[in-house]
Amino acid sequence: MSRFDLSGRVALVSGAASGMGKAMTFALAEHGADVALADLNTEGLARTADGIMSLGRKALAVTCDVSQPEPIRKMFAELDREFGRIDFLGNVAGEGLLAKPEEITLEQVQQVFQSLVFGRFCMCQEAGRRMLAAGGGSIVNIGSLASTTALGRGHVAYSMAMGAVVQMTRELSTEWAGRGVRVNAILPAQVMNPSLEKRIAADPTLEAKWLSGIPRGRMGRPTDIQGLAVLLASDASSWITGALIPMDGGNLAVNAGGTIGKPTEQTAQ
Repeated sequence: MSRFDLSGRVALVSGAASGMGKAMTFALAEHGADVALADLNTEGLARTADGIMSLGRKALAVTCDVSQPEPIRKMFAELDREFGRIDFLGNVAGEGLLAKPEEITLEQVQQVFQSLVFGRFCMCQEAGRRMLAAGGGSIVNIGSLASTTALGRGHVAYSMAMGAVVQMTRELSTEWAGRGVRVNAILPAQVMNPSLEKRIAADPTLEAKWLSGIPRGRMGRPTDIQGLAVLLASDASSWITGALIPMDGGNLAVNAGGTIGKPTEQTAQ
């Protein structure tokens, strides 16, 4: 049997209606997992669920605001009734906002932390309790390179929150690894999604700015997360926990003064 086989396992992925959450969900299902899907986009969720069921897997679609504890707890109760277990959590969904540090309100900072930190902690806590009782499981938090380096451009609340996500990942791994529950974080650079496309449309100089620091020569795609998700959900990563894994096309490796080799058209695919 393949060490990447997820047959008989149950995964819960937030943000499953689009982008990295949707891509993650399909990768897990293609490797045998049944999946619970969470998002505020009910129509997008339904499309994802239909696609998962067409692969012969079970899919439970739950319209849920994963920034708030009560909807999260209700969703986990529904998961208990439908599947009776959870083996993998993909904590993908979460919204930030941009504002200059001298202008942002404390209420806006609290809003970002509610979405990116407190909601994700509640998801980890609910999944972790069940995984600890079962003796094993894997959690992946989606973080950002903004957790370890600064972006400017009004990212202060987002970067602060992502720093908290990274430290939460380390703490949970330290607390739970000895009892069989692994907790890791994936730190993407700029991955194309609807909100990023809107930002590029509003400021066409942004894409060139981002690409100037990505040796791979292209922006991220939602499907770039699929291999990592399957690895971290599977037994192939049984000794990987507490890790912060960049998914950035080489962005974190290059010095600000470095000269990036020009990618060919073929290698940038």
